[in-house]
Amino acid sequence: MAFANQQATVYNDTVVRQFAIMTVVYGVVGMLVGVIIAAQLAWPELNLGIPWLTYGRLRPLHTNAVIFAFGGCALFATVYYVVQRTCQVRLFSDKLAAFTFWGWQVVIVAAVLSLPLGFTQGKEYAELEWPIDILITLVWVAYAVVFFGTVGTRKVKHIYVANWFFGAFIIAVAILHIVNSAAIPAGALKSYSAYAGVQDAMIQWWYGHNAVGFFLTAAFLGMMYYFIPKQAGRPVYSYRLSIVHFWALIFTYMWAGPHHLHYTALPDWTQSVGMVFSLILLAPSWGGMINGIMTLSGAWHKLRDDPILRFLIVSLSFYGMSTFEGPMMSIKTVNALSHYTDWTVGHVHSGALGWVGLVSMGSMYYLIPRLFGQKQMYSVKAIEVHFWTATIGIVIYIAAMWIAGVMQGLMWRAINADGTLTYTFVESVKATYPFYVLRLLGGLLYLSGMVIMLWNTLKTATAGRAVNVTIPAVAAHA
Repeated sequence: MAFANQQATVYNDTVVRQFAIMTVVYGVVGMLVGVIIAAQLAWPELNLGIPWLTYGRLRPLHTNAVIFAFGGCALFATVYYVVQRTCQVRLFSDKLAAFTFWGWQVVIVAAVLSLPLGFTQGKEYAELEWPIDILITLVWVAYAVVFFGTVGTRKVKHIYVANWFFGAFIIAVAILHIVNSAAIPAGALKSYSAYAGVQDAMIQWWYGHNAVGFFLTAAFLGMMYYFIPKQAGRPVYSYRLSIVHFWALIFTYMWAGPHHLHYTALPDWTQSVGMVFSLILLAPSWGGMINGIMTLSGAWHKLRDDPILRFLIVSLSFYGMSTFEGPMMSIKTVNALSHYTDWTVGHVHSGALGWVGLVSMGSMYYLIPRLFGQKQMYSVKAIEVHFWTATIGIVIYIAAMWIAGVMQGLMWRAINADGTLTYTFVESVKATYPFYVLRLLGGLLYLSGMVIMLWNTLKTATAGRAVNVTIPAVAAHA
């Protein structure tokens, strides 16, 4: 009888497989759009005079595709995979899980259709119009029910730390999305924000920075806390540190948003609060990075011949660098130089390409062969090539943007003895041109790595077959 129950209780990996494959597909799509707009900054005529191919239309498509299509699918896949394994129980609802997959695909397709046509709320990372926002809300509620329902029906007493991060991410993103997207519809694809003026800006950057803080940081730390110990075959370096840095990160991140609005109409005290909390944020951020990297204690030699582990560990290096740079850029005197320059673009992409991109790729390389009954990816050599292509691409990209940004900041505020500006704005654009070409080169390398991953994924999936993984009998009867 125990054997029959064991056979009947299997993990729901169908939805994990679907999201994992789409993660790789959207990675190629999102980064291709990024390369196109990077090329347009160097050669503006590449939009061919077509309105929906202009930079202003494609740029929000790029950010939404990379964050919510690529990053979002990676999170759905890993959360559904990890919560089942750590709770040793099947997903709470197969139908709701399937709804989250198909609903999320409809959201992505709606974004692809509406953004190039110019339908936008004009809010960073929240451009999608109100009908799409409603669908996002429905999908997210279903996601929360599946996740917390699974945790609630778990067969093990302990809740593993990765699930703490996943849970916090799901709750925080729900609150952020609902509050920031509050709008008054004025047509099928037109709305006006429920807030006005400086309040609208404040709420937007409370949302914008916490989209980074929870969607792109807390959630991916959950990913890190499962896949690095698994791939390294080592326990987490310090479980106590993981809990301490979880609570510190969650409490601190919410207050850092105003650092996006230095030297604006936002009250000065609010700007200062944002700066102070951004500086405090350095401690829990580095706590997570150190904990992840030190998990390799006694297993450093594995980095020599394990490209998947290299993806995961190098992603943490970029996470540490970005979370040092961010607090530094929030200091008002530094911000006076960096704000509105390409330094900010370099900072965002060191986090996005280096942290989010690499940890997602490493996690997918771990997941995909297991989901299709394979011991490893079709080509380990291709993973190696992808790692170096991506890493070199990131370094070229962010170095070009750092240099361009500091140069822009210095040129914009250089003044002559009589108080007039030393340089015109056009001169700063002309000086930036070579760095835009370098940025394009870095983006092309990163995109080519993603294409290699897509080929490797398709070869692995077609060589294997979908497998059902049975929940351990002991856990099922615990």
